[in-house]
Amino acid sequence: MAHSENIEQAIELLQQLGLKEYEARCFVGLSRLNTGTAKQLSELTEVPRTRVYDAVRVLESQGLVEIQHSNPQQFRAVPLDEATETLRDQYEDRVERLHDALDTVDIVEEDDESPVQQVWSMVGRTAIENRTNDLIENASEEVVLVVGDELLLTDDLVTTLNGIGNGVELVIGALTPSLEDQIQTAVPSATTFISGLEWIHGKDTAENDTAIGRLVLIDRSVFLVSSIMPESKEEQAIFGEGFGNGLVVIARRLMAQGLVTAHDPGQ
Repeated sequence: MAHSENIEQAIELLQQLGLKEYEARCFVGLSRLNTGTAKQLSELTEVPRTRVYDAVRVLESQGLVEIQHSNPQQFRAVPLDEATETLRDQYEDRVERLHDALDTVDIVEEDDESPVQQVWSMVGRTAIENRTNDLIENASEEVVLVVGDELLLTDDLVTTLNGIGNGVELVIGALTPSLEDQIQTAVPSATTFISGLEWIHGKDTAENDTAIGRLVLIDRSVFLVSSIMPESKEEQAIFGEGFGNGLVVIARRLMAQGLVTAHDPGQ
């Protein structure tokens, strides 16, 4: 069962990367054979024989399959590492072209005056980490970060934190001494502290309560807080912008519970 599930998962992932179903099925089928004819591939994948030729030609044009022009023709998939690298390059190229295309799209309507206070929500750990990294990279004075789950201290976040400019003060809160040690080792330029927010890691709450994932305060004017849903472990976040934003004011007071006076963002 697990073997069959892996095959179907591979086919689904290939479709998400841009292959059509028959192309994905043929590539997975050839990955299971040293070489194969259209007949063998059709029997293995249940792709109609006449459609195998079309699918293989597309796969060949993408650098994923090789063809031996014998009688009958023989097909084989390129080595797995080579195929994944080719797919990665194609995917990254499409993302770059998408960025370039959207970057040139005209704005239909744009207000001259942006609102001072804004609150937005977003879902998904990858998206939230990307937003966190972007906020940190654009800080000009101060970054205060409290990590509520050690799984959120990713390599990408560490790289971003270590790339902060010399003029930006970096203060990071940890839940435990061991996590603080990890942060000190990973980000030696940061001032670290043990968070005084006991509720952040659920010690005083029920196991099925939502836990705080991360709190971020940038230049005392932008605030992001995320939560980890208890069952799905999905991360959700809200963030506020604008110095006068009530959410930012609350953030200062909450973070002050875990900071020494010299770094109190509420001062």
